[in-house]
Amino acid sequence: MSTPHLASTPASPRRFALVPTAALLLGALYCLLPVVWVLVASTKSGRELFSTFTFLPGTGFTRNVADLSAYRDGVYWKWMANSAFYAGAGALLSTAVSALSGYALAMYRFRGQEGIFNILLAGVLMPPVILAVPQYLLLAKADLTDSYLSVLLPVILSPYGVYLARIYATAAVPGDVIEAGRMDGGSEWRIFRTLALPMMVPGLVTVFLFQFVAIWNNFLLPYIMLGDDEKFPVTLGLYTLLQQGSNTPALYTLVITGALLAIVPLIALFLVIQRFWSLDLLSGAVKS
Repeated sequence: MSTPHLASTPASPRRFALVPTAALLLGALYCLLPVVWVLVASTKSGRELFSTFTFLPGTGFTRNVADLSAYRDGVYWKWMANSAFYAGAGALLSTAVSALSGYALAMYRFRGQEGIFNILLAGVLMPPVILAVPQYLLLAKADLTDSYLSVLLPVILSPYGVYLARIYATAAVPGDVIEAGRMDGGSEWRIFRTLALPMMVPGLVTVFLFQFVAIWNNFLLPYIMLGDDEKFPVTLGLYTLLQQGSNTPALYTLVITGALLAIVPLIALFLVIQRFWSLDLLSGAVKS
C-alpha cells in the first residue's frame, strides 16, 4: 500500500530543483543577451544596423575594424593601451599593497588592529563615486590632474583587496610555519617573501583579477581627472565617440565594434587566470 508513495517521494525534490535551475538559466540569458547583440551588431555595416533588427550576422566586421583603426590616426588603440596601462599597473600595485597589508593584519597583533580592519570594512561598503570628487580636489592641490598618475594613484589602495588578502592569509598561512621561519633566523621580510607569499598566491590572483576588471571598466574617475583625450582609457574614449555619434550616426558602428574589442582582453585574462587556478589546485592536491 505504501509503495507508490515511497516511489513518488524522490521525484518531488527533483521537480523543485528545476525552479532554481530555470531561474539561473533566465539570469544567464539576461546577462548574455546584450553581449550576443554587441557581437552580432559589430558585424553589421551602418546600413544593416539601422535598417533591420535581427540577430543574424552582417558582412561589415572587417570594414568596421578598419574604420575604427583609421579614426583619428588610430586613437582607439591609444585608448586601449592607456586602459592596459591603468589596469595592469594599477592591479599589480594594488595587489602588492593588499598582500602586505592583509598579511600584516592577519599575522601580527598590535594596538588598533581591529579598528583599522573596521575602517577597511567601511571602505568596502562605501561607493567609489563618493570618493571621486575628494580625490580630484586632493590631486588638484598636488597639480597631478590630467595626468596618468591622477588615474593610477587612487586605485592603488583597494579596501576590498586588503580585506580579501587578510581573510586568505588567515586561512592559508599557518602560524606554525611563520614561527618556524623566525626560529630559523629569517627576517620578517624574508618570511613573508619565501613562506607566506607562495601560500597566498591563489588569493592574490583573485585580488588582481577583481582590480584589473574594476580599473578597466572604470569611467567616473578618468572622466573627472582627465581632459586630454590622448590619455583617455577605452571606456571614456568610447563615451566621447558615442557623444559625437549623435551628430554623425556612422560613428555608432565604430562604438559597437570598439566595445566588442574592449571585452577581448578581459576574456583572455579570465581564461589565463582560470588555467592558473586549475594548476594551483592540482599542485596543492599533489603536495597534500
